Amino acid sequence: MENIHPLVSIVCCSFNHVPYIRQCLDGFIMQTTNFPIEMLIHDDASTDGTQDIIREYEKKYPDMIKPIYQTENQYSKGIEINLVYNFPRAKGKYIAFCEGDDYWTDPLKLQKQYDFMESHPNYVLCTHYYREFFQMTNEFGSVLPYYSTVREEKTFDLNYFVSNIEWVTQPLTALFLNSALDVELCKKYDCFTDVLLFYTLLKNGKGFLMADVMGVYRITGKGVWTGLDDNGKNVQSFVARIAIYDADPSRENALYFLTQFRQDTFSRILFLKNPILVVRIVHILWREFGMITTCKTLFSKILKLPNMKLL
Repeated sequence: MENIHPLVSIVCCSFNHVPYIRQCLDGFIMQTTNFPIEMLIHDDASTDGTQDIIREYEKKYPDMIKPIYQTENQYSKGIEINLVYNFPRAKGKYIAFCEGDDYWTDPLKLQKQYDFMESHPNYVLCTHYYREFFQMTNEFGSVLPYYSTVREEKTFDLNYFVSNIEWVTQPLTALFLNSALDVELCKKYDCFTDVLLFYTLLKNGKGFLMADVMGVYRITGKGVWTGLDDNGKNVQSFVARIAIYDADPSRENALYFLTQFRQDTFSRILFLKNPILVVRIVHILWREFGMITTCKTLFSKILKLPNMKLL
């Protein structure tokens, strides 16, 4: 078994996930595939017993589960876990994601995505629908990524990704082509987030959204993203989009964060609380779209006028 080369590498990061990690790992183990897989688990120095549970699974499935157990928290040191510890050791042709507090619900998830990718070589990313679960109330929420009673398959490319406010995936749904991941480009970004990962992938090909619901995104209110308030989420979204522009300055990439800027979520309060961010946005607006467009855009926000067409 150890000499069999895996075709899919599952990447999982955990930290103090003792109430959830079994459900996550069980979602990996139950996968029925006609190809070998590996499970790359990185635990970032959990203190609640998460590592003990991972060791239990490692002992039972030593040929598949390949963990890293940190003794000091790496995230707090500013280290990008996947870029440093997980992606470099992924042997699979494809990489699949699932954080330690999320889980998969379909035993054929990987097989379905693998089959699609193998038969569509011009695609680099395959995602699917998922259901939200609110841990605090113990209730399931919407089926996403689109608030619709009808689940539809969809092809999306980089242009769609940068010109729409819609979010087409969560990491727990993603399976992507390993060779499409430009790690060196990722390292140029000032930060590394889901947005930056999918942007980097879509520079090399198309993505496909399956209509199947095959996973659960757990909202605990304690995660790096879910623990933020609305202002914090908006700031982080802009920081990621500006990082894309800084790494690859272009009008197209400027439009990426302007799509979000036109939304009502960017309020006057956000202006007042984040002056440095506003200055960066104004600088890029001025550089790419000129003085008139910049002034109109700013006034439309400050005065709460309807969003104005920028181009």
